[in-house]
Parts: sequence; structure tokens; C-alpha cells
Amino acid sequence: MSGINHRRVYTNGIWMHIAEKGQEGQGPLVLLIHGFPQLWSCWSHQISSLAEHGFHVVAPDLRGYGDSDCPPDPSSYTLLHIVGDLIGLLDELRHKQNFVPGNTDATNFAHSLIHRVKALVNLGVPYRPRSPEMKPLQFMTKVFGEGLYISQFQEPGRAEKSFSKHDCLTILKKFLLLNGPDPLVAPPGVEIIDFLETPSSLPPWISEDELQFCASKFQKSGFTGGLNYYRAMDMNWELLGAWQGAKITVPTKLIVGDKDLGFQSFGTKAYIEGQQFKNLVPDVEVIVIDGHHFIHQEKAEQVTLEILSFFKNISPA
Repeated sequence: MSGINHRRVYTNGIWMHIAEKGQEGQGPLVLLIHGFPQLWSCWSHQISSLAEHGFHVVAPDLRGYGDSDCPPDPSSYTLLHIVGDLIGLLDELRHKQNFVPGNTDATNFAHSLIHRVKALVNLGVPYRPRSPEMKPLQFMTKVFGEGLYISQFQEPGRAEKSFSKHDCLTILKKFLLLNGPDPLVAPPGVEIIDFLETPSSLPPWISEDELQFCASKFQKSGFTGGLNYYRAMDMNWELLGAWQGAKITVPTKLIVGDKDLGFQSFGTKAYIEGQQFKNLVPDVEVIVIDGHHFIHQEKAEQVTLEILSFFKNISPA
């Protein structure tokens, strides 16, 4: 991680830690957005490679993670809070528009940032329309039951209590190194963190040192911040009613691993191959590659090349 600079930026009422590389103001800005349970460091390969190709690369710890502030209240983690943080960051960096690669919910963040996004690369999770009739938790519980990890994360303190029986390194291994195609649903009476297996060995794409680094940060911050994003899902549904039916109109590339647990189990494959997705994201390119959920780490070189080829064809003006 040599040559990466670190600082904290005050934005939207919190202090946000960012890692950056590339000369500020000298190249197009790339804003890298991580997911759960990750930090800025999950983008280490992309940070260096993109900077070498002339981009000013910034990877924040989102609120609730790492060295950024961690408000305790779930109501402080709505989509509007996160987007407010990122808008403030862009203003501090003096960039009107930027390129955004992101994992998990980055598409939703980018949609609300749309006037500041030049192009979007999303990993694993496509943009989905807001249901006008059913809140997301009601839908997911109806389909997958109370054992779904998102359902178990809702009650403040429940997941934290079950996580406390394991060290942070073990928790990260359980979530980051999932291999199965099935959704994360625990049997009745079993907590999801106890249900997930701990891998006996590490795959070649991640090292013990990388995991230890992240574990040391979660040891200090805890997991409540990351869990609060899930606890704000229904609040997001209520707040986003005014954007019902909104589209993503900027050039977009979706990269998904064919073994990602959500690719088959949550109907993602059929959805991204259907007309509804193309109507909502008309300027989209879909790339399915051999891999799992954290595809930007597992297939770092391939994903980086996909990002570079996509951004290089789009004028930064």
C-alpha cells in the first residue's frame, strides 16, 4: 500500500477517513465505495493501478467504518446521510463530477449522487426499482424467513451480541470467504454468524495480513456502524418515495461473479437479463466473470482492467 496518502475530511457533520493516490486536481477523480464488512483497503489493487493511469483515486471509510466517525443511531445511516457525506467529500476535493466504482449498495448511492457521477461501475448488486407497495424487509422476510442475515441484523444489539462470541478475524473470514451459492439464511434458533463456516485456509487473493489489518480496525470500531446500514433499509424506502421509477442514465458497467451468492438466489441473473433492468439503466454493459461476491479482490487484475477500459472510453469533461 505504498504511496497511498491518508487524511480525515470533515463532511456532513462527521469526520471521514480517506485514502488517496494520484495528484489532486491533475486527473479525473475516481471514488471507490466499499461494502460490508470492508474498509477502504479492499480497493488497494485498484487504487494503485488507477492512479498509475492518471486518475486521482479516493477510497473512503464510509461512516460507521474504520477510521471514520461511527454514529451509534441507525437513523444516522440512511441513504441521504451517506450521499450527504460523499457530496461533502467531493466538494472538499473540488471535483464537480467523478467516476464511481462501488461494491454492494454503491449503485443506490450513485443514483442519489447522479448529478455528480460521470460513469458508474457496480460490483455484484444491480440497481433495482423501489417497490411502491412493500417495504424491503417485509419482502425479504416473506421470501426468505426470519433466518435471513438482513432480518437478523435488524434488532439493535442482537448481531453484536452473537458476534461477540467470535474474534474479529473469524467474523471477517466467515463473511468475506463465502463459497456457496445459497442465500445467507440460518436455521430457526441459530444466529447467522454461528451458522456460517470458518474457512480452514485462505484463498490466494487475500492474505492473513490483509485480514488482520481489517480485524484491527473492527476491533476498535465494532460492527454496529456497518450493521446500521441494514437497519436503515426501511427508512430508505420511506425517504425515496419521491424517486419512484427513477432511472440511472449515466454510462454504467455491472460486473458480477457467476458464483456470487446473490446472482442465483436473489433472482439477479434473470433480472439483469430482462427488459426491466435495461429500461431502468438504459446505458448499461453487463460483465459476468468467474468468481464470488467480493470480485474486485478475488479477480483484482481482471476487474481493474474492466474498470480502466470503461472509464478510458468516457470523456472526463
